[in-house]
Amino acid sequence: MTKLSVNINKIATLRNARGGDVPNIVQFAKDAQEFGAQGITIHPRADERHIRYQDAYDLKTEVYTEYNIEGNPIPKFIELVTSIKPTQVTLVPDAENAITSNAGWDCIKHHSYLSEIIKEFKNKGIRTSVFLDPDLHQVEAAKSIGADRIELYTENFAHMYALENFDAIKPYTDCAVLAHNFGLGVNAGHDLSLDNIKFFKQNTPNLLEVSIGHALISESLYLGIENVINMYLNRLK
Repeated sequence: MTKLSVNINKIATLRNARGGDVPNIVQFAKDAQEFGAQGITIHPRADERHIRYQDAYDLKTEVYTEYNIEGNPIPKFIELVTSIKPTQVTLVPDAENAITSNAGWDCIKHHSYLSEIIKEFKNKGIRTSVFLDPDLHQVEAAKSIGADRIELYTENFAHMYALENFDAIKPYTDCAVLAHNFGLGVNAGHDLSLDNIKFFKQNTPNLLEVSIGHALISESLYLGIENVINMYLNRLK
């Protein structure tokens, strides 16, 4: 079964809007796990506009499933991750002024840079994943830089699926097959939702984990967080 990791950035955004501690990030993570989530994902950015660096430390002792920290490996981020030692770090090349992640790594262009960072994380015993566009050359490069997993950037799939262009899944299928042949684990995330997750899962071989935040939290406004988590788990079976 593909694991569901719940990205809780949106909960932090809601908390920060009022400047207090409601909703409480740690309690939400504990509840999400109790409801069936098999992991918790956070994506701290340099400006701490949603998840704060202190949140990452506060969650360390409370995430008893899988703890995934995403982000651009600037020095502050590297220090955070090596200190906390989460289950997994996912490297994402997000610009500081980006609203959300909008591209995967060019592992060919940044081969040396990423290789050094990945080596540092793996020396600390942290599983390392790189955020990739569904491109076979990038999958091959991800293997050469020493990554343990790739996370396929699924925005284009989600957009095309909504337009009923189901052939948009093909590059994801091909990349998942190649990654598995290389011994790389396959994760996925970005704009996956209750509407498209079952189709994506069925057509992406050896999919180990999906990280879902924006859609899951938005759907929960109508359906409730416990219910929505279990709806995802059923679709991922």
